Amino acid sequence: MIHQGHDATSVSRPRLLPWSNLDGNPCYLLSDGTGSSHLSRVADSVESVQLDMAEELLDHAADLLGDSRTTAHQLRFLGARLAEALHDVHRIARSRGARLPMPDGDDDVPADAELQTSAGQ
Repeated sequence: MIHQGHDATSVSRPRLLPWSNLDGNPCYLLSDGTGSSHLSRVADSVESVQLDMAEELLDHAADLLGDSRTTAHQLRFLGARLAEALHDVHRIARSRGARLPMPDGDDDVPADAELQTSAGQ
């Protein structure tokens, strides 16, 4: 999504969104980099929910792992939820890291390096 009134030089790198398409492929947002679009705010909100859920899951994991009555079934379920949460947090970290400004002197790193890295996932 490119906002009208901005030329192509003011468009930032694509933002990796915190959800996938129906085929499981990553979704990206093209914007002017201000974070002021409706979709950008929705993505921020989804990321916030995902991070809060991961934190709550970690607390629950500590409780389950500290309880000697926890069953193998409960541990497998916990492991599956932890894997999902880790996937979400990893996606958020990649998305935010890709939006950090490039330090001066790193011109030899292609701007689309993040896209090349995540394209195989």
